[in-house]
Amino acid sequence: MDDTLEQHARDLATTNRYLTLGTVDADGLPWTSPVYFSATDDLRRFLWVSSPASQHSLNLTARPAVSLAVFDSTVAPYHGRCLYAAGSATVLEGADLEAGLASYPGPAERGGSAIAVDDVTGDAPWRLYRADATALWVLCPREPRQPCPRHGRADDHRVRIW
Repeated sequence: MDDTLEQHARDLATTNRYLTLGTVDADGLPWTSPVYFSATDDLRRFLWVSSPASQHSLNLTARPAVSLAVFDSTVAPYHGRCLYAAGSATVLEGADLEAGLASYPGPAERGGSAIAVDDVTGDAPWRLYRADATALWVLCPREPRQPCPRHGRADDHRVRIW
């Protein structure tokens, strides 16, 4: 494992506030949604709050397989920086919900509002969701129009972290 690339992935997860969540409905139609998120330090879990009636929530209830991308939209063109993950997602309940609330919404400087169990259970309009990543990649960082120092490639390419 390349510790530099893993740190690059961690930096993307901590400095960006939104991820694009990819789900698929029961008919196989893909759907992507931006969601405010937090991630665990090991990048194995990504958490967000959504309405159970939103399209992505309905989709993952029927098909829990998800993909996600966290990209830095503040960099100049051709300086792409992105973290990708694939795994499965679920709504959190019980002990999993308690553990999720310990990580979500992340540090105060990210700007998220703290939530309590009552905000995401019972008659509340929101639920806390978690994606458990089974694979993680980054867009290999390189200067525009220059070959990647790791791979010698001059095209945009992903590198699997784990």
